[in-house]
Amino acid sequence: MSTSLLYHCYGLTEQQYLSTEYKENKVIFKVKTKKDKLRCSHCGNKRDLIKRGIRVRDFLAPPIGHKKKVVIRAQIQRLECRKCNKVAQEALCFAKQKKGYIKAFARYVNDLSRLMTIKDVSAITGASWDTVKRIELSYLFKHYGRPRLKDSIHIAIDEFAVQKGHQYMTVVYDLDAGRVLFVGDGKHKEALDPFWKRLRCSGAKIEAVATDMGPAFIAAVRDNLPEAQLIFDRFHITKMMNDRLSELRRALYRDETNLNKRPVIKGSRWILLKNKSNLDQSKDEHIKLEQVLQANKPLAIAYYLKEELQLLWKQKTVEQAKSFLGKWAAKAYAAGVPILTKMAHTLLAFRTGIFAWYQYPISTGPLEGLNNKIKVLKRNAYGYRDKEFFKLKILSMHQLKYQLCG
Repeated sequence: MSTSLLYHCYGLTEQQYLSTEYKENKVIFKVKTKKDKLRCSHCGNKRDLIKRGIRVRDFLAPPIGHKKKVVIRAQIQRLECRKCNKVAQEALCFAKQKKGYIKAFARYVNDLSRLMTIKDVSAITGASWDTVKRIELSYLFKHYGRPRLKDSIHIAIDEFAVQKGHQYMTVVYDLDAGRVLFVGDGKHKEALDPFWKRLRCSGAKIEAVATDMGPAFIAAVRDNLPEAQLIFDRFHITKMMNDRLSELRRALYRDETNLNKRPVIKGSRWILLKNKSNLDQSKDEHIKLEQVLQANKPLAIAYYLKEELQLLWKQKTVEQAKSFLGKWAAKAYAAGVPILTKMAHTLLAFRTGIFAWYQYPISTGPLEGLNNKIKVLKRNAYGYRDKEFFKLKILSMHQLKYQLCG
């Protein structure tokens, strides 16, 4: 029984089972390497070996049942090899050199790490927090440390907040493969320098880049990918318009000439930001919306322009889109509201990147969804002290699995 268990579950194919010892919440399997399997750890030689003593070492293995720890206690033979004239411990098939756990234990830890925190994995396996982290770090670096860039064609760039105090990181996302290609520090132009260097070496042919209208990302893309088409993301344009609408609503609420209208305007932010089709009829949100729009004409104009702007990406051709944006901007200018005038200026200034969407209909939408997952990742871990480990976790996020509880 023990021999089969060690062979099939733990990968001890060259070891001879000796005995089993039970201590409280620990199971200890005692083994030694078969005589005909002894080999030099330097040259792999199996002949002309002289035994120079034995050292007993303990290796952690995946737990069995309710037992918290399973230990492989191996008699390690010290060998003198006459072929390479070196004296060293024998080569082991089930564990790497200078590691206190077997290979099956590392695989078990990595599988658990996809579902839970380091602290939880440590509690289940009986290994220390640092051991679990080192195992996961080694795995992440090996498989995700240098993502393949050669096949990337359409990418998205965006930043996310790491912590309070304007601490940011920049993420590059492959829209076709659905995976993160790069994580950089900060949201300035230089944050992407390591990515551009690797991209040039990879020989990738990037055709289109989706990003927001931040000057740092625009300059970085134009300097390093002059032939790629720059697309200003629909999500950020819609968000910008929503921010302008919220700014106008706050200004009207604070205006002392609108004191009698404050009860109507108060609490209307989310109703104004919702699409008309998404209003909750059971809560009479459509009635509340009509009351707000009737209370203030500039707010009503801004709301209807916000709704109309959604049609910019529903035109049949780019020529129709250009005509639509020109008419929309004319309405915004005619309204005489400074906030709407500023919005029209912005859209016209970046119209080339907006119209490029009709050639490459991509956006940073998937990347925004990834940013939400990153927030969950940070919250579950209560933050990350090791920034490089945090980056590797982000690079592997497309492989993460989440439990659906409730």
